[in-house]
Amino acid sequence: MGKGRPRAVETGQNLSVSSTGSLNIHSGPIYYPSEEEFRDPLEYIYKIRPDAEPYGICKIVPPKNWNPPFALNVDSFTFPTKTQAIHQLQARPASCDSRTFELEYNRFLEGHCGKKLKKRVVFEGEELDLCKLFNAVRRYGGYDRVVKDKKWGEAFRFVRSGKKISECAKHVLCQLYREHLYDYEGYYKRLNWERVKSCKRGILEDAKSENKVKVSSSKRRRKNSDHEKVKVCKVEEEELDQICEQCRSGLHGEVMLLCDRCNKGWHIYCLSPPLKQVPPGNWYCFECLNSDKDSFGFVPGKRFTLEAFRRLADRAKKKWFGSACASRVQIEKKFWEIVEGLAGEVEVMYGSDLDTSVYGSGFPRVNDQRPESVELKAWDEYCRSPWNLNNLPKLKGSMLRAVHHNITGVMVPWLYVGMLFSAFCWHFEDHCFYSMNYLHWGEPKCWYSIPGNEASAFEKVMRNCLPDLFDAQPDLLFQLVTMLNPSVLQGNGVPVYSVLQEPGNFVITFPRSYHGGFNLGLNCAEAVNFAPADWLPYGGSGAELYQLYRKAAVLSHEELLCAVAKSDWDSKVSAYLRKELLRIYTKERTWRERLWKSGITRSSPMSPRKSPEFVGTEEDPTCIICKQYLYLSAVVCRCRPSSFVCLEHWEHLCECKSRKLRLLYRHTLAELADLVLIVDKHALEEVPQSDGLQRNISCSNELNALKKKVKGAHVTRAQLAEQWLLRSCKTLQSPFSGDAYTNLLKEAEQFLWAGSEMDSVRDMVENLTEAQKCAQRIRDCLSKIENWSSGGDFEKVSLNRVKKLLSFDPVPCNEPGYLKLKDCAEEASLLVQDIDAALSTCSKIDELELLYSRACSSPIQVKQSEKLSQKISSVKVWIDSARKVISDKCPAAIEVDILYKLKSEILELQVQVQETEMIFDLVSLAESCQDRCRSVLNGSVTLKDVEVLLQEMESFSVNIPELRLLKQYQIDVSLWIARFNDIMTNVHQREDQQNVIDELNSILEDGQSLKIQVDELPLVKIELKKACCREKALKACDTKMALDFLQQLFAEAVVLQIEREEIFLSLSRELAGALRWEERAKDILARKAQMSEFEDLIRMSEDIVAIMPSLGDVKAAISVAKSWLNNTKPFLESDFSGSSTSCSLLKLGDLKELISQSRFLKITLEQQSLLEKVLDKCTEWQHDAYSLLQDVECLYGDTDIGDGRSNGLISKIEHLVNLLESARKAGLSLGLDFPEIPKLQNACSRLQWCNKVLSFCCLIPPYEDVESLMDIAEHLSIMHSSGNLLSSLIFGAKWLKNVSEVISAPVKFKACKLTDAEEMLAEYQGISISFPMIVAQLTDATCKYRLWQEQVHQFFSLELGERSWSQIMQLKEHGNASFFTCAELDMVLSEVEKVEKWKQRCMDAVANFAGDENSLLCALHKIKESLDRSLYVYEKSQGCEGVCLCMCCTNGSEDWDFLTCSTCKDSYHLQCIGYRNHAEEVYVCSYCELLVGGSIPHNGGGVLRHNVKYSDLKLLSELVSIDENFCVRIEERDILQQIVDQAYACKKCLTEIVDFEMHYYDKDQFSAVSIKLTTALKAIGMAGVYDHQSYCDLERALARYSWRFRVARLLDALEKGLEKPSIQQIQWHLKEGEAMNILREDHFRLKLSELKDIGLQWADCAKKVAADSGALGLDGVYELIAEGESLPVCLKKELELLRARSMLHCICRKPFDERSMIACGQCGEWYHIKCVKLVSPPKVYICAACMPGTKNLVSTLEPLDHERSTYAKFVEPKTPSPRHTKPRIGLKKSESSLSQKMLKIKNSSIFDHPSDIDCLWWRNRKPFRRAAKKRSEFDSLSSFFHRQQ
Repeated sequence: MGKGRPRAVETGQNLSVSSTGSLNIHSGPIYYPSEEEFRDPLEYIYKIRPDAEPYGICKIVPPKNWNPPFALNVDSFTFPTKTQAIHQLQARPASCDSRTFELEYNRFLEGHCGKKLKKRVVFEGEELDLCKLFNAVRRYGGYDRVVKDKKWGEAFRFVRSGKKISECAKHVLCQLYREHLYDYEGYYKRLNWERVKSCKRGILEDAKSENKVKVSSSKRRRKNSDHEKVKVCKVEEEELDQICEQCRSGLHGEVMLLCDRCNKGWHIYCLSPPLKQVPPGNWYCFECLNSDKDSFGFVPGKRFTLEAFRRLADRAKKKWFGSACASRVQIEKKFWEIVEGLAGEVEVMYGSDLDTSVYGSGFPRVNDQRPESVELKAWDEYCRSPWNLNNLPKLKGSMLRAVHHNITGVMVPWLYVGMLFSAFCWHFEDHCFYSMNYLHWGEPKCWYSIPGNEASAFEKVMRNCLPDLFDAQPDLLFQLVTMLNPSVLQGNGVPVYSVLQEPGNFVITFPRSYHGGFNLGLNCAEAVNFAPADWLPYGGSGAELYQLYRKAAVLSHEELLCAVAKSDWDSKVSAYLRKELLRIYTKERTWRERLWKSGITRSSPMSPRKSPEFVGTEEDPTCIICKQYLYLSAVVCRCRPSSFVCLEHWEHLCECKSRKLRLLYRHTLAELADLVLIVDKHALEEVPQSDGLQRNISCSNELNALKKKVKGAHVTRAQLAEQWLLRSCKTLQSPFSGDAYTNLLKEAEQFLWAGSEMDSVRDMVENLTEAQKCAQRIRDCLSKIENWSSGGDFEKVSLNRVKKLLSFDPVPCNEPGYLKLKDCAEEASLLVQDIDAALSTCSKIDELELLYSRACSSPIQVKQSEKLSQKISSVKVWIDSARKVISDKCPAAIEVDILYKLKSEILELQVQVQETEMIFDLVSLAESCQDRCRSVLNGSVTLKDVEVLLQEMESFSVNIPELRLLKQYQIDVSLWIARFNDIMTNVHQREDQQNVIDELNSILEDGQSLKIQVDELPLVKIELKKACCREKALKACDTKMALDFLQQLFAEAVVLQIEREEIFLSLSRELAGALRWEERAKDILARKAQMSEFEDLIRMSEDIVAIMPSLGDVKAAISVAKSWLNNTKPFLESDFSGSSTSCSLLKLGDLKELISQSRFLKITLEQQSLLEKVLDKCTEWQHDAYSLLQDVECLYGDTDIGDGRSNGLISKIEHLVNLLESARKAGLSLGLDFPEIPKLQNACSRLQWCNKVLSFCCLIPPYEDVESLMDIAEHLSIMHSSGNLLSSLIFGAKWLKNVSEVISAPVKFKACKLTDAEEMLAEYQGISISFPMIVAQLTDATCKYRLWQEQVHQFFSLELGERSWSQIMQLKEHGNASFFTCAELDMVLSEVEKVEKWKQRCMDAVANFAGDENSLLCALHKIKESLDRSLYVYEKSQGCEGVCLCMCCTNGSEDWDFLTCSTCKDSYHLQCIGYRNHAEEVYVCSYCELLVGGSIPHNGGGVLRHNVKYSDLKLLSELVSIDENFCVRIEERDILQQIVDQAYACKKCLTEIVDFEMHYYDKDQFSAVSIKLTTALKAIGMAGVYDHQSYCDLERALARYSWRFRVARLLDALEKGLEKPSIQQIQWHLKEGEAMNILREDHFRLKLSELKDIGLQWADCAKKVAADSGALGLDGVYELIAEGESLPVCLKKELELLRARSMLHCICRKPFDERSMIACGQCGEWYHIKCVKLVSPPKVYICAACMPGTKNLVSTLEPLDHERSTYAKFVEPKTPSPRHTKPRIGLKKSESSLSQKMLKIKNSSIFDHPSDIDCLWWRNRKPFRRAAKKRSEFDSLSSFFHRQQ
């Protein structure tokens, strides 16, 4: 099939159904590979990946011949399970802690409402959990969304699960939320918005300060959104009062977050995910936010066998769907109902994540036991199959081949045993791996998938839909416990695909693809991860995700890349590997260079790996911050030797200076670059390209020239390296100095980690290291020589070591001790030559000892001295051994091997000693003895020959093995003979003959194995046969044996001549008795004897020990006879009850069978004759029954029927019925199942039915009786009978039923035509039975219906005007009352229905005008009258005169009192407007209030005053334009046409007014527009017809009018000098006008735009001046303030900044700038720390002017003050110095102004830079230590500055 094209995939096919309807989930692709394509899984997946990856998932159906056996033993397989609460996968409340929520909620109430929650909130008699209610409403979009969508019932399920809520309770819950939580919801949203905003600002600032080194203080303060409460985390130098719960460090307190409940601390960078800066408001840790009680997860369940789990799964499926087979749509719909919480609480068990290395794999494995049912060939084939999931991760081309250890679930498959609804929730694989899942057996598995490129969109939708869950657990998607309906994802634009996995199918998920699903029933699946080459980029992004969320990785991605790069790979790998290696190379280079810039110059390489080609052979340390493996590099400090961090988090390790930190690296940048180039070279060989990569790496190294400041000047790293190389060369040429070498090597650490540009440095380091080692070794060697020579207890130096030290050419360093060591080496060489000469010749022992004494006196150790010593020692040992052997004279005391060993040793030593000849003589004697023994052993040996030889060699001192063997043979024979004699003692009298047999067999076996011949061996065989015969005889006495066996056993005893023994004599007597019994049994069986004779034989057989051949035949004969007797008992019982049922009756055939069986019995019995009599009675009854049935058949042929009474037919039938009933009872009394009994019963029932039919001839029967009669006929099978009587009665009954359906039926079952009735009457003429009464009724009905038809024809022949509605309604009533239907009735009903439908539609349209009478005509007249009044209002506005009408109601009554508006002169009923004091006050109507107030009257008169639902103009137009021809004239239709015409006239007038309003730009037309809009409001309020478009146009016009009115009022106030508008007001009005489509040329919009431009231009200038740190003089500042105060726009904030800018401080009289300042604790004046010459800020500072008695201090400050003041003269105008002797009047005001300025500067992110005002705040704050579980409160920011204690 090529590339396995998707087959059976229908795009757009609806595959699943949710609780809300049908889900349009498209199917993922399905592939059917051929056998050729199926050979290599990775190759095949590589081919289909471009097509399948956009779906995120695919299904692969293997070829039909691929069918692996299930390898697990289903009988013994047990597994643990987990309990899944399916109803909580989505619809569960967040695991919130109510106490934390209550704490935060009370703080909100105190801070914003000034109160506390004093009492509990009660709902339906129980305390309401506000925390759960708040989270539930958040889940559904907030209060407004819940109210709009009516979701209070769903929210209630989160608060109290499992309980129902009424509509009234929903309303109460809504009111409680509105009262208690609505304001808190707004506060919460604002706080979240501020956090998002601050996070974005933090990210931006982090990017700006990326290349800066941060110097942080030792404390961190945090302020909430209301700037009221402050918490400080203080870290002192001596003691740390707070540590981070993640990294367990108390350092970096400035970024330590303290939980506002438990007071535990976390660094913001240790959180998951980390924060960029401290969030506003109160902050709570996840432990306080989450409640253990409400925490959700899959709880471990029971352990099951597969059979027990199957029973559980079957019960669950039967509970939900019964025994029927449920479809996938049904199961899927039910699953999502459960997940969404609509089906109650549901828990299932799931055997998930079962490690196959522990529980076994479903695939065959080499080391597993093969089941007997599986062939060996098939087992081996699937063990090696690449599609076996145990082999997949290690296939060629898989990146995981380099992983050494087996990772469960990744390298080792996991097993899954599921049941109905057991689910696997939304997730993607570890490290974004591919995954492959195989379903071994069972029900299908439903999968859902999100493509990898849509993962971000999926996560966004999840967070939006489940905000409370993600707030409580930001890493929720890592926990695999949450589902979300795919319909929700699709509704938010996230594509979802589905796959149904069936047994034998593979499912592949692609990297970064979120997937989930559930099981449709009991099944077993297996899954594993794999990683082809194209996975590598996804693996990198997965590692970054782990780092972001502080999740421990499964393996090190960098280590895997390096391991793969060092191994063999193919062309597919190189492209992806090159990109990933280049990425980590670039990242590593960037961070190492950044660390170098920051001052980290110390570095050292990590210890090398033993197996670098494999991943995971050794455990790497992990970063204490992000928990990632540190394979390539790490940073460590001596203050925390066991803690490591990655390069990105080096600042968070400790607070030591950067020069104390050390960089650890595994590879230099040059080695990493070489790896990249090797991979790139391989790629170039496959696909020729340019060598751009190598140029890029080298260019980047050159361009990225690092610089840093050294001793006041900036130098590059290359310059530093060059200087170091020059110093190193000089050092090598100078005499060796250890300190100089150590300093150079330590200084070189900052270059060694770098790229190839530092190769020269690395070479020099190697030279220095080698020289240092060489010099040190020479010195150590000379020191040892001198120490040994002086007589100390020291070890000698070996000659080889000395020669190695002297072998360098040239010498690596200038060491003076080199020549001295060379002289010592030459002396040792001469000694070696003498020792070699002595060892190579045959010398005497004295000469060797003399040479050894010379070697011991030498200071250098030579190897030859050891050889010499060993030889001397060996000779001395040999002499001692030889002397011991010669002196020993005991027999067999000397082993012959010792003699041979001594002989070979002296030959090897080559030393002259006198004991050599004596040893050689002993060896000759031993060899002679061995030859004699071997000759005896090789021949036929007798016991006598052996004894002679042993006597001769008895006194020989050498122990010969062959001689020792002969002695053993003699002993064995003697023991065997003794055993045989013991057994033969009284052998025939022993009762344990079986033991005798065993002993004889054992001694026979031992005798055959003897090496010496024995004469008693044949006797043993004869005795063994006798013992066997005696054993058989003993068994025959104990148990019964066959007669033939006993005869054969006695014959064998005769042959062995043991028949005279007692046991065989007893056996012969028993044998004779058995033969006599056998003869008698054959005689009885030959003739039919009585039962007693057979029983006597059985009793006699019990005393016989033999098994008789005829005994079985005797027992069989008795058994057959007894069985026959048991079968005859039912037939011989005389008491048969006539009430016996058919199921208990005996079979006649069984009786006949028993009589025939009696002929074959071998025993004579008297019951045979009794059975034959019973059979005769049965035959006689059958004959009588047959004759009765013949009489019935004769009656069926009778043709004279009539009414049944005149001809006596009914009496005949009744007589036959009685006879039949009697015969049936007699047959039942016999107790046999006769076939004639059902026939008699059937004939009796048929005759009774005939009698019932004949009874209907004289009456009109009800329809139910006739229908019951026909049902009985169907039951009795009478409908197809052939008799004349039955067929005539059936035909009559059918006719009677048809007529009864028309006349007698209570409800018309079917409409009957008049022609059908006439046909029934005609059909009656051919019936043999008479029904006179029913025929008369049917004839009368047909005549009446003919008359009604004539009336209908007359009605429709009249003219349209002559047809009345009452006439046609009367015809309808008469037609419906008849039995028949016809075309005339259909026509009448159709016309009436047409008119009634039209009227009903009209009535629905004008229902609100119908009133109590509910009349359509009345309602139409009211609407027409309202439109007349509306048109009158429009005409009046155009100058036409009219009558006096009320403007707010439709009542034209002139009897009511009127009141006239003083402005528009229109009249209003006093009752309508509710006005009382009309005589005293001047009345202005609500419409005219627009002229004064400019606001739309929402609750006044006009359109919104009346609560009447007006009729829709569009609907009325449709009703008028309906093209239907009514058969009668309708008055309402004419009135409706007039209403529509009037309504369009009103709409035209309103459109003209709106167009006029839209196109006016000048303010002069303002009053004219208001008059026209007021007219339109009055008219549209009166009209009873509603047009949506016109109403919307008028609302927009009113909104534009209101906007112009408000702007005009604002401009008017500005012109009159009453109030200046703020820039925010102007911007808001402009934005609102633009949203209303106010034209740009509009007068008011132009005015607002001018004011906005003026204000923004001045505000920008003011902000620049406020932040210029005193660049602009005070005169310029004052001029700018005056200019701002004279602007037509209010800019309060900018003016306050400028006023604060104009304040002067310190003795230098400068405005506030970024320099560090301190405040006087007494007068409050601010001073620069440098100006008052303070080295460090004290706790409390008192300035010189306030401190009494400090003249010297003041005098020392005067020159500085004079200098500052003089400098200030040239910079800005002189300002009088403040008086320190008296308190300043404006001190508090200046303090407040300054504090406000400090606050503004803080909010503008100045504090992120340590050189800014942040230093002032932190250095001059009041000492404060955090109290446990208590927040400190401050009234203003000034409390941070020092005051006098």
